[in-house]
Amino acid sequence: MRQVMVAGNWKMNGSSESVKELMAGIAAGMSSVTKAEVVVCPPAVYISRVSGAADGSAVKVGSQNICDEDSGAFTGELSGDMLKDVGCEYAIIGHSERRALYGETDELVAKRFAAARRNGIKPLFCIGETLEERESGVTNDVCARQIDAVIALEGVEALADGVIAYEPVWAIGTGKVATPEQAQEVHAFIRGKIASLNAEVAEGLRILYGGSMNPGNAKELIGQPDIDGGLIGGASLKAEDFLAICQAAE
Repeated sequence: MRQVMVAGNWKMNGSSESVKELMAGIAAGMSSVTKAEVVVCPPAVYISRVSGAADGSAVKVGSQNICDEDSGAFTGELSGDMLKDVGCEYAIIGHSERRALYGETDELVAKRFAAARRNGIKPLFCIGETLEERESGVTNDVCARQIDAVIALEGVEALADGVIAYEPVWAIGTGKVATPEQAQEVHAFIRGKIASLNAEVAEGLRILYGGSMNPGNAKELIGQPDIDGGLIGGASLKAEDFLAICQAAE
């Protein structure tokens, strides 16, 4: 049985004081979270601070990105080895904001996925369609293309080392949420696509929903047969809301 995962993507938010307060709040409520794997992904400058605060708790730490290279003249980048050194177990790969705002291609995202794996970091691999693509009826085509880039480089078996997060781009930060049925339909397509290549990988693969999950809708979304948790944005910045989503897995 797949373990539910709740991962918080803090994006470019926080300060030393707010990070300390947020981690203290999350840690204080973790005794009520017995089933979900809980991950927080702070801005890179706070990873060490968060790793220290998470030490001894059930909270795991991830980064919001990872370089596709392992070392060298890549100013501003962070390698998998560096991230692992400061306590990261996960790295978000191919978030829609990275794709849209910074031009990350499917091929580059696949290379980042590969870099995470070879450095012992689990990729939290984001895929999903824009509003225009959804309205054009190509949601499945977009998701398939993004997955195929990783499969072409690493093989379908590599997906077993990570987690997929389906994020309908039109539902991120907009307050709009795909209905549980809409989300489940895409999650089922993703699992079915992978099952056509390797049924064992598909059955064990966790697929998270990443489109404005909140305390009010988490239980119904996570209750869908192919939704294994959430990649949480805004709600992850409030300990009470984040914990409520984690508790939805109970």
